Amino acid sequence: MASWRVYLFLVLANLFWSGNYVVGHLLAGGISPLQLTAIRWAIAAPLLIVLAVLLEKPAWRSALREWPMHVLQAALGLVAFCLFSYQALAHTTALNAALVGATNPVLIAIVAALLVRERLRGSSILGLVTSLLGVLLVLTHGNILEVFTTEYNVGGLYMLGAVIVWTAYTILGRTLTTTPVTSAALQSVIAAVALVPLSLALGGPVTLDSAGWWGVLYIGIFPSVLSLMLWNISVRKIGAARAGIYLNLMPVFTALMALAIGTPITLIQILGGALVITGVWLTSRPARRTAQVLVA
Repeated sequence: MASWRVYLFLVLANLFWSGNYVVGHLLAGGISPLQLTAIRWAIAAPLLIVLAVLLEKPAWRSALREWPMHVLQAALGLVAFCLFSYQALAHTTALNAALVGATNPVLIAIVAALLVRERLRGSSILGLVTSLLGVLLVLTHGNILEVFTTEYNVGGLYMLGAVIVWTAYTILGRTLTTTPVTSAALQSVIAAVALVPLSLALGGPVTLDSAGWWGVLYIGIFPSVLSLMLWNISVRKIGAARAGIYLNLMPVFTALMALAIGTPITLIQILGGALVITGVWLTSRPARRTAQVLVA
């Protein structure tokens, strides 16, 4: 596969994920987080099964032997992460949510290093501190010196919960032997089966218009299915470290989408976003020795 196509796939994957923040925020008043999450995976599950069959030709029996881990992963990454994210979008802007969510690569790198007892590089520690400073700016509306007395951005705190949950999902996912798209297909089925009856029993009235339902369909297809497929193909071609740098595009795309629909961007958001992206870059930057080997 041509290298330009891989990078195009990465750009599109992050573009679709960014759309999830913007569309999810627009839908927040007409559908509950539980209902949106249930419908999202009900749409995605059959499509992911078809993609798994076409791309990976899975051994379903072997995959099902890991069912306890798939249930846990579905609960963390497909249910809890989505619920936290959509709850966040009901209380804050799409850009704020994306800025806090952009710390995910940093936290994943730090937790992974701690779990395998690798020594943290100075740049990684500096990256963590820089990203956290950016997040605090967003959470406290710029009143970082009053961190213990200010009224926090509630949506940002929900998004911080989503980041923590996704970190656990990512770290635990490394223990699975099931291939990535097959894992996502199984987990989406588990999430849909668990959430659809629950949303019918507990969900209130859905007040979406036709444009809102198109938004739901977008979330069920583009960020849930296409981003996942494009991301997995790209990671296999160029590796997780190089692909991970492209996650920095999400706050940028989200900001551009927010501007396009008339949402203003504040100086605090720009400064906080710059700090978050800088911190992610510092943490994701390979060690010099590793970089030399890759170049050679």
